[in-house]
Amino acid sequence: MSSSAAAGAVASRFGADSTALDVIEGIRLEGRTALVTGGASGIGLEIARALAAAGAAVVIADREVALAEKAAAELIGETGNARVAVAEVDLASLASVRLLAARFLERHDRLDILVNNAGIMACPQAYSADGHELHFAVNYLGHFALAVLLRDALARAAPSRVVSVSSIGHRRSPVVFEDIDYRRRPYERWEAYGQSKTACALLAPAITAQWSAQGIVCHAVNPGGSMTGLQRHLTTDELRALGWIDESGRAPARWRSPAQCAATSVWAATAPELGAVSGLYLENCQVAAPWRKDQPMSGVHDYATSPALAARLWAVSRAMADL
Repeated sequence: MSSSAAAGAVASRFGADSTALDVIEGIRLEGRTALVTGGASGIGLEIARALAAAGAAVVIADREVALAEKAAAELIGETGNARVAVAEVDLASLASVRLLAARFLERHDRLDILVNNAGIMACPQAYSADGHELHFAVNYLGHFALAVLLRDALARAAPSRVVSVSSIGHRRSPVVFEDIDYRRRPYERWEAYGQSKTACALLAPAITAQWSAQGIVCHAVNPGGSMTGLQRHLTTDELRALGWIDESGRAPARWRSPAQCAATSVWAATAPELGAVSGLYLENCQVAAPWRKDQPMSGVHDYATSPALAARLWAVSRAMADL
């Protein structure tokens, strides 16, 4: 079944107001293992909370180890699930990603759920340890490498699921293959963020093409807006100008809680109704509609779901990550 045909067949009873715990209710994940990047705080913590509450062994992979350890202790105490562990990773370093994968494989022979959640936004121009534009390196390339390095563990757990967290910000730019790393074109931070999130979206059709025969499913997700650490590079004046806070510093009503923004990732990772469908772009616990100019804050651009562009990005990414 094609992704377009499958999209019409998927029915969900959840929506924008659903939380991650709403989505996971009635689902049991004992005997399954999940890895969540950026799981120490914000939306990632809520994803990890839901998976742990359902009984999964959860690995919180984060750059901030102390914060991750605090989060793990919180989840163990809250859920009674002692199988919550911490792993260090810096997604801006492919060497760090390789080390995380190696250590994971030393401890686990299978991986049922991989949630590529960690991310950065609107950073000043900077480059990763491997020389790649920082948004692209952290949001996409490190996660791409992690998935490739853990492919065999995902295959052993088949049917397994990969969740690639994109954003409505993907509307700001396709992947500019001629100059991904901004070596020749002028740097613009929102465009760079958008390019990285388009790449995250393209991981879903790419993995579907490459690995679906091995029982590995992948969906891309727009989590929606919530005030988390993602906004750390923006000043108060910039947040006000964007309409993300009012004069009193409060977020607008259209923004949601981290638990609500975590819901679509948890739905993508666990929902029985998704079955063996793969390669979808999801938002508000539904299959997203095509992006429209008159509704710019929802939907997905065709350049973020193109199988041809996904195949091109896969080949470029393997070369960039030396995989």
